[in-house]
Amino acid sequence: MATGGASRVDLDGKPIRPITICMIGAGGFIGSHLCEKLMSETPHKVLALDVYNDKIKHLLEPDTNPWADRIQFHRLNIKHDSRLEGLIKMSDLTINLAAICTPADYNTRPLDTIYSNFIDALPVVKYCSENNKRLIHFSTCEVYGKTVGSFLPKDSPLRLDPAYYILKEDASPCIFGSIEKQRWSYACAKQLIERLIYAEGAENGLQFTIVRPFNWIGPRMDFIPGIDGPSEGVPRVLACFSNSLLRHEQLKLVDGGQSQRTFIYIKDAIEAVLLMIENPDRANGHIFNVGNPNNEVTVRQLAEMMTEIYSKVSGEPPLDVPTVDVSSKVFYGEGYDDSDKRIPDMTIINRQLGWNPKTSLWDLLESTLTYQHRTYAEAIKQTMSKSTASC
Repeated sequence: MATGGASRVDLDGKPIRPITICMIGAGGFIGSHLCEKLMSETPHKVLALDVYNDKIKHLLEPDTNPWADRIQFHRLNIKHDSRLEGLIKMSDLTINLAAICTPADYNTRPLDTIYSNFIDALPVVKYCSENNKRLIHFSTCEVYGKTVGSFLPKDSPLRLDPAYYILKEDASPCIFGSIEKQRWSYACAKQLIERLIYAEGAENGLQFTIVRPFNWIGPRMDFIPGIDGPSEGVPRVLACFSNSLLRHEQLKLVDGGQSQRTFIYIKDAIEAVLLMIENPDRANGHIFNVGNPNNEVTVRQLAEMMTEIYSKVSGEPPLDVPTVDVSSKVFYGEGYDDSDKRIPDMTIINRQLGWNPKTSLWDLLESTLTYQHRTYAEAIKQTMSKSTASC
């Protein structure tokens, strides 16, 4: 149950007044966790916009939730719906989470990726600017592209110097691959909308905050192919590995799983977003990395950890050979490219909002895989039994 608005104060000790939030993409992974947080811990109202509401259905039941009058679901696609501007006008703050953000789509659907992440976001920025509404826009850590260090010789000692790989919002360059590497269609579209938002702030006074997530993971992330998503779909790494574990299949390591990533628990990340929502004076005009630099592993190490944890959670022994290497060309198709490391600098968000992540990689994987096993294991067994019976 949310606490009373009068008893809550921001980081500067000022009372937090209840606001109305227009949340675009509320039915997705991040949106569902953010809606839960806003309903259970704040007095704010949410206009939840999305095409699907499966992940927030539990919040929309009027008979079981004390906050039923504070969340309204509006089924719409922002590409072509005249209601969008009216809903933004009704709100104090707009949060845009809508995106195509699955690497498997960047090569196979580059046009959809560019349209979704740039063209479709333009009206949102325009309506917020014209109506003097605050905007929190979700971008991506992929806007940084490749690190400076990745261009150094493999044996260069400078590769170990943080100056060459730590990613800073106000200093690091954005380095992408060549045009035929369509994997960068997503990052380029996201960077361009960031530049447009920043320009709207500079020229027209738009109040904005840009969020750059660094691999947020947890329950309800993406989908499990053939269960709550398309059978031929290829979700992001956590769901991809989870799917293989649930099916007792080898985890596929693209190009040997040598890329390095940092991972953060969704609940830690949502704490940071709530601070941005409720501290506009500290958040406006800033770009924030939101990640956990302490949770850095190679993708291969991630696979090994998930295999061990899933065996513990499920009580089932792992495969004798739990992983298999596969080339990026075979897995993603022509035009794939990748960044070597993604480690966020946390200086700005710590200074402005006093926020730091808390959850270790082991703990967040254990929590997430427990959820995945509880939610999907039986459904996958039934699906696999049907497939065997029909052969």
